[in-house]
Amino acid sequence: MENNSIPIHKDSDFEGMRKAGKLTSYILDQLEDLIKPGISTNEINDFCHKLIIKNNAIPAPLNYKGFPKSVCTSVNHVVCHGIPSDKKILNSGDIINVDITVILDGWYGDSSRMFVAGKINKKNYDLIKTTYECLLLGIKKALPGNYFGDIGSIIQKHAEEKKYSVVRDFCGHGIGKSFHTAPSVLHFGRPGEGEKILPGMFFTIEPMINIGKWDVKILNDGWTAVTKDKSFSAQFEHTVGITKDGNEIFTLSQNNTDFPIKGM
Repeated sequence: MENNSIPIHKDSDFEGMRKAGKLTSYILDQLEDLIKPGISTNEINDFCHKLIIKNNAIPAPLNYKGFPKSVCTSVNHVVCHGIPSDKKILNSGDIINVDITVILDGWYGDSSRMFVAGKINKKNYDLIKTTYECLLLGIKKALPGNYFGDIGSIIQKHAEEKKYSVVRDFCGHGIGKSFHTAPSVLHFGRPGEGEKILPGMFFTIEPMINIGKWDVKILNDGWTAVTKDKSFSAQFEHTVGITKDGNEIFTLSQNNTDFPIKGM
C-alpha cells in the first residue's frame, strides 16, 4: 500500500530494518578507534567492507550507479559522496563523515557519523555539535500526523540561528528493500508543507550543515560534492521508521557513540 508513491510498510517489516540498522551502527561503532591521523580513507573503506561481508551483508554503495567503493568518506569541505582513496591521508584535526549502507537479507540500513582525526578545534566542534542537534530535532518532528516540512523547518531554524547554512542539493530519502524511494526528506522548509507522515514509512534524515554558504559543486569524478566556498561541512544520518505513536531509530549506536566526538 502506498501514499502518493511513499511506501507504507507492515509491522513485520520493522524487524528486517532493525537488523540492517543494527549492523550499520555496529560498523560505525568500530571506527572511533580506527580513525586517526595518518590513516587513508581507503583503509577506512577496506575495514568497513570486510566487516560488512563478514556479517553476511552487502555494501550498498559498491557499484551503485558506478560508485567505486563500499562507503563514502567526506573530509573537511567535502559535503557528501567522497570516494575513498589511498592518496587521501587524514591529518590531525581533519573532520570526516563516514556514510555506511548495508543490505542485510534484502533490507537496507543507512547511517553516517562525523569523526575527527586527532584533536578538534572549537570552530569545527561547534559545527559538528550543531549538525548532530539538527538531526535529533528533525527526528523529534518525524511523528505520525506531522508533515515533512516540519522536519526541514526545525533543522533549518536551528542551523541558521547558529549562523550556519543548510545544504539544499541533497536530502534524506525513503528506504526499505530499495536504497532510495519516495519521499525526499528536505532539511529546510516550512511547517505543515509536504506530505503527511504516516505509520509504516521508513526514511533517512541526514542534514548537511556548512560553516559558510550552502552552495555546493560536484567534482570531475561525478560524485564528490564540495562546498563552493571551501568552508567545512558536517553531516549525521539515521534511518527511522514511523510507528503508530512515534518513531523508531533503526541505526542507533550500541555503545553510545552516535556522537563520537570528544568534548573540547
